[in-house]
Amino acid sequence: MSSKAIIAPGKYIQGPGELKNTAAHAAALGEKFLILITPGGKKRCGGDIETGFGESGKSFLFEEFNKECSKTEVNRLVELCRSQGCDAVIGVGGGKLLDTAKAVAYHLKSPVVIVPTIASTDAPCSALSVLYTDEGIFDEYLVLPANPNLVIVDSSIVAAAPARLLVSGMGDALATYFEARACGESGVSNMTGLKPTLSALSLAELCYNTLLDDGLKAKIAVENNSTTQAVENIIEANTYLSGIGFESGGLAAAHAVHNGLTVLEQCHHLYHGEKVAFGTLTQLILENAPMEEIAEVMEFCAAVGLPVTLKEMGVDEIKETEIRAVAEMACAEGETIHNMPFEVTPDMVYGAILTADGLGRELFS
Repeated sequence: MSSKAIIAPGKYIQGPGELKNTAAHAAALGEKFLILITPGGKKRCGGDIETGFGESGKSFLFEEFNKECSKTEVNRLVELCRSQGCDAVIGVGGGKLLDTAKAVAYHLKSPVVIVPTIASTDAPCSALSVLYTDEGIFDEYLVLPANPNLVIVDSSIVAAAPARLLVSGMGDALATYFEARACGESGVSNMTGLKPTLSALSLAELCYNTLLDDGLKAKIAVENNSTTQAVENIIEANTYLSGIGFESGGLAAAHAVHNGLTVLEQCHHLYHGEKVAFGTLTQLILENAPMEEIAEVMEFCAAVGLPVTLKEMGVDEIKETEIRAVAEMACAEGETIHNMPFEVTPDMVYGAILTADGLGRELFS
């Protein structure tokens, strides 16, 4: 019998108005906090955070994020923390910023608090940072020894963000069940190096079912400046269910295809989850999944506004050399595509990308 594992953040808190409680929730983790944030995030959230810290008596230092989760940025922030005597890190923002905060805390061996202001990826809960080059091309996965100490999700802040960001999170979450299923079939280990637990696989499946049940309702609610139970459910699916599901269930082809798509300049405007959604369709083609299942996923994507064709991702002219470059990178040594329950080659990925695109055009153009 193989050993199994499921991992999660130390505490996950979600609800409207929780931003103002950040300092109170984090008080036991440090004395001086580096708060990594964007200028826009500081304008929206800084006042509530600052008020809370004033009441807590803890010290803090706001620092602006330089837009890319790269080794250059991580090293800059590590040196800043050391020079300013910060003993804990708080990340307030989106996926790349949060991954940067986690990486900085890892190098400092300090606690980290994650405060997502959008639900566009499953990064907040994971013991993983995805590193990119300074130019935005995928570099490597930094696997961390522990999940964040604390994740605080103010659902009123998340629901106020553009609907496209929530939809992008659905695209990232969409891969969770299918990648976990593929890893289960192949018998590979999850991100912990052990086998998935029943609870991890159940959370991955619950994630997918929540998307189908509440995704479109949540998108429409956010577009109409409303916070409904469907919105709360999708925030939890995008952030917690997907985070635990991918990490403790495993990654496969969908995220590898995403990484491949980063080589296309035409796709640089896309959010992470928008590329992952197309990666999920590509994985289903690779698996020769039943047409009913592929159609269900495509219909969901089309309904909420996730891309189902290359053109929708900005690739107006399909060039063989470019798509083959995507396929080659998706199949690079060490990529998660090799967790699939069969050998995958660049030729297979190339064909699957074009077939997914063709099906998308056939069904939704």
